[in-house]
Amino acid sequence: MLRSLAPRLVAAVCSSLSTRVGVSSSRAAFKAPSTSFLPTLSAAAAASSPAHRLFSSAPNYDQREFVGELNVIRSDGANLPCYRVLSPQGEVLDAAHDPELGEETLVKMYETMILMNTLDNVCYDVQRQGRISFYMTNYGESASHLGSAAVLKKDDVIYGQYRELGVLLWRGYTLENIMNQLYSNHLDLGKGRQMPVHYGSRELNFHTISSPLATQIPQASGAGYALRHVHGNTDACCVCYFGDGAASEGDFHAALNFAATLDSPTIFFCRNNGYAISTPVHEQYRGDGIAARGPGYGIDTIRVDGNDLFAVYNVMAKARKIATEESRPVLVEAMSYRVGHHSTSDDSTRYRGADEIEYWKKNDAPETRLRGYLEARGWWSQEREDEELKATRKRVLSALKDAEGRKKPGIDQIFHDTYAEVPPHLERQQAQLTEHLNTQGIHYPLTDFHK
Repeated sequence: MLRSLAPRLVAAVCSSLSTRVGVSSSRAAFKAPSTSFLPTLSAAAAASSPAHRLFSSAPNYDQREFVGELNVIRSDGANLPCYRVLSPQGEVLDAAHDPELGEETLVKMYETMILMNTLDNVCYDVQRQGRISFYMTNYGESASHLGSAAVLKKDDVIYGQYRELGVLLWRGYTLENIMNQLYSNHLDLGKGRQMPVHYGSRELNFHTISSPLATQIPQASGAGYALRHVHGNTDACCVCYFGDGAASEGDFHAALNFAATLDSPTIFFCRNNGYAISTPVHEQYRGDGIAARGPGYGIDTIRVDGNDLFAVYNVMAKARKIATEESRPVLVEAMSYRVGHHSTSDDSTRYRGADEIEYWKKNDAPETRLRGYLEARGWWSQEREDEELKATRKRVLSALKDAEGRKKPGIDQIFHDTYAEVPPHLERQQAQLTEHLNTQGIHYPLTDFHK
């Protein structure tokens, strides 16, 4: 009896995702309203009881099933399904679930995957040469980036973690934007104030990435709330990307509870890539991944194959529909694999075998799936692949050279953008610095800075 209870509860809260895009609804497991748990009270007495006054405004009040048996919900019995459309070879498993995005869009997505991999190859090597200070690759996770970004609209507000390069590229962040940020030159939109890969763009509604882990998650809950309940925007949502490691932070739990109780139209997109730096997921949690936590907070939840571009697209479309039309948060867990090192400060071969990495690269790469789909329809070929690889590398190296040759932001920029108007004490400090450089400038590399 104890072991049979958990599967029944999971079945009640989860729609099968093996055959359709389903949502694990936080409302689905409760029966029709009933006051049978107050059998000794009349309706009037029940309505005035302390219990009724305390709980009557809470969701699902009077909708619980009370039983006479002591049952334990066993954690080892839960196993939420994972939605998939494409096989690892790029074959559509059920034609009804092919989003039919068309040749132009899919070729653009595949070319963006090539650009992402080329950028990672070049910039990783450039960091190793000491020409930039830091870099983080995106190997193995391009499907979750592009599949989700393709659904979103310009007014949707995005909070990233640090491994969402494809989302930025799809929204219009240029190769030049990327290189200028990595080199912190005077054309960097962030004016050289952030570490490399901490991108941001006001024009693209992409908040600047912050190094401290998980801080963007509660911010996204508030941004989603403001979109709907302060500004009255009923056709926009907030999307927050984060990794499985960030879901172990306290900010994650507070954010989900805030979003659920405040009806914030926020999509929490967890990239579960198997590792939080060097910590594998089996050491991070004992439950059934991150998705299992959603219904507990009253949040509709979907688990998806994060290496399947089509599945991610369908899931994001469903999640956005719920968020915008119902003003409800949604939790998406994209199951993927981090092929690269965590960052240029990490050597992942110290905690995982090379055979594990090669298995994922060979058997379940997002690029392989999409290319298989394209080739089966005559939309791609090896000849075109070779041409695109060559042309893309040339573009990347050209943008790198241009960014590397540019000057650093002007020295006076350090006094701006903290306040709407520069206060008197900063004006005095700026004057002091200017006077100092006028007399002692010969000791500083002032020619390296833009004027």
